[in-house]
Amino acid sequence: MDSVRLYAAVARGSFRRYATYRAATAAGVFTNTVFGLILVYTYLALWDERPHLGGYDQAQAVTYVWLGQALFAAVAIQGGGFESELMERIRTGEIAIDLYRPADLQLWWLASDLGRSLFQVLGRGVIPFVFGALFFPMALPRDVGTWAAFLVALLLAMVVSFGIRYLAALSVFWIMDGRGVTQALMVTGLFCSGMTLPLNAFPGALGDVVRTLPWAAQLQMPADVLMGETDALGAFAFQVVWAVALLAAGRLVQGAATRRVVVQGG
Repeated sequence: MDSVRLYAAVARGSFRRYATYRAATAAGVFTNTVFGLILVYTYLALWDERPHLGGYDQAQAVTYVWLGQALFAAVAIQGGGFESELMERIRTGEIAIDLYRPADLQLWWLASDLGRSLFQVLGRGVIPFVFGALFFPMALPRDVGTWAAFLVALLLAMVVSFGIRYLAALSVFWIMDGRGVTQALMVTGLFCSGMTLPLNAFPGALGDVVRTLPWAAQLQMPADVLMGETDALGAFAFQVVWAVALLAAGRLVQGAATRRVVVQGG
């Protein structure tokens, strides 16, 4: 129970920390809304030419766009969460302080990132999504059960996202510079999550591959659960498998890294 209270306090602290950046949050809401408008009209033109592309009708395509904008920061599709701070702490040697804490390194950062994600959903995601629902036809469920299933899928998406970025951050134990890794996260997140185009619309073998990668758990799975395009239990299973695999891999890499860590300056 003491551990639960500790990590809950870390999550609350992270939530409050991001809540202080009001100007940045307002700018993020504006940016996501503008990009949502650009993508919506692009999707509408594309779906006019290719009706039911990826198995979606136009209302579902519009819903997908606004959901992507709502979750862009929450699941850190292009990075921008805890990983930059962790990379810097590893590079400077401040990670030694984290390792001396009476807390698990991975769980500490997971709790911190979940607090950040929750704030980004509420502070940056809700307004663009509501704006889209007010001004465009969207395929939203009417039953509470589907919304509840979506929230579960969203939480699992956050954990999968953390797992990807935690592994990326730990690579700095070896390469000592996270800029290249950060750029790789941005590219893979944008392409493989379906942020640019739903993964269901990817053709042939490429589509088969990207739909099996962990990035599919970030946006495609929550979107399909919300719109009733997939079985919720099957989506949960996909996300849980990747969450467990990534967290386990992170645990192994963390163990290997901390056994060899040398703090700069001795």
